[in-house]
Amino acid sequence: MPFATYPGLKHRVHSRERWHRIDDRWSYFELGWRPKSWSDKRRLVCICQRRAGRPKGPLQLDLFEIVDPELEFKVIVTNKTTTAGNVLHFFNGRGLNEAVYGEAKSFAGLDYIPCRRRAANEVFTLSTMLAHNLSRELQMQVVEPTRRTSTTRAPHHELKTLATLRHLVLRRAGRLTRPQRRLHLSTAASGIAREEFESILDALAA
Repeated sequence: MPFATYPGLKHRVHSRERWHRIDDRWSYFELGWRPKSWSDKRRLVCICQRRAGRPKGPLQLDLFEIVDPELEFKVIVTNKTTTAGNVLHFFNGRGLNEAVYGEAKSFAGLDYIPCRRRAANEVFTLSTMLAHNLSRELQMQVVEPTRRTSTTRAPHHELKTLATLRHLVLRRAGRLTRPQRRLHLSTAASGIAREEFESILDALAA
């Protein structure tokens, strides 16, 4: 939650004296709070963490944000009923999901609007999403899960980005032939690219 939008929240956090410990870095307290623009109260987890070092750059005056040279504050609004520590880890794990959107924008064209008509742009956007999701689904067919469910909700599979797949697999000169009526791919792949090809073919054969 942004402090600038809810100035009353800033005062509540800044005036708080008793914080509960999560670990050596993080502390918290909770609020059941309802701004005037909300219809009912929500669960707010107020987080305080120690800075790794003193902030650099110009000093922001204490108008909307809480300014402290040693501590950093943030507030998470949540409907989860788990502990504050789990809420914090789940919130911090959002970067993994944001990386998926970043990859889709950078390498699948999700940030591109090619036409002036809505229907055409919808078709283009759906196509980019399908291409991105297909690359993930195909990898999950040949890659075993390497993680278990964690508090950050990290993906179970460690998947390669579209940029890596293009470099290793797709942007390779090759030839498809059928010696003795058996499909055969001849390519100049070597090193890591060869290992990638072989791991994919072994997984498909299994």
